[in-house]
Amino acid sequence: MATPIALTIAGSDSSGGAGIQADLKTFTVLGVYGASVITAITAQNTRGVQGVLTLPPDIIAAQMTSVASDLAVGAIKTGMLADRVTVETVAEGLARFAGVPLVIDPVMVATSGDVLLAPEAIDAVRTRLFPLADIVTPNLREAARLLEAPVATSLGEMEAQARRILALGPKAVLVKGGHGEGVDATDILVSRDGLSRLTAPRIATRNTHGTGCTLAAAIAARLAQKATLETAVADAKSFVWKAIEAGKTLSVGTGDGPVDHLHAIRRQ
Repeated sequence: MATPIALTIAGSDSSGGAGIQADLKTFTVLGVYGASVITAITAQNTRGVQGVLTLPPDIIAAQMTSVASDLAVGAIKTGMLADRVTVETVAEGLARFAGVPLVIDPVMVATSGDVLLAPEAIDAVRTRLFPLADIVTPNLREAARLLEAPVATSLGEMEAQARRILALGPKAVLVKGGHGEGVDATDILVSRDGLSRLTAPRIATRNTHGTGCTLAAAIAARLAQKATLETAVADAKSFVWKAIEAGKTLSVGTGDGPVDHLHAIRRQ
């Protein structure tokens, strides 16, 4: 039986809570072999991002070529892409992975509020990456930024924004409600086949660093295991909810701590 492989194309988080590190932890816990293409190196901890070094386009492209020439990748997720040239490099490199399910996490701002995507790169994400995506996973603020619209404050507005993003070309859109209000956190999944809502109780905790990366990575992991998109999204939401719940007791750093990616194996 072939080993399921997922590839993350994202930035490195030196504190280990988000980015490449979160993705590889998530892949591993979910039983998928993880490969990576690093787009940027951040000096980052639970209190914020202190520095960013974007890698040269040629080394990003070389990493993608190297993986594509040897590994049978079953799904891909993208995270922090930093600037327009990186977005364009990744879009071109994805041609080497024709037919592989693609999860686009349009990372724009860190949990700390630090900007991780240059404003001039947003249009490149919309026009170069979205048409290639099986699913795009913006949070409320990212969805608003992508559409140059106010942040959605109701499920109806979330649905409307999800449909507008769907019109940009991806096969499906998941607008995440974790940054919203209320006792429940509801995500809206819109595809060409219809609409569904995924709801879970909101958890009161500061330890939410890496939730977006983790969710997209979990979707990619399940897609690499040949799950349907709907099943992959539902399983990923459950995984992240449990990671947040377990992460309440983690004591990592002095700011917004990470979720517990390893919660499933800590119980063993």
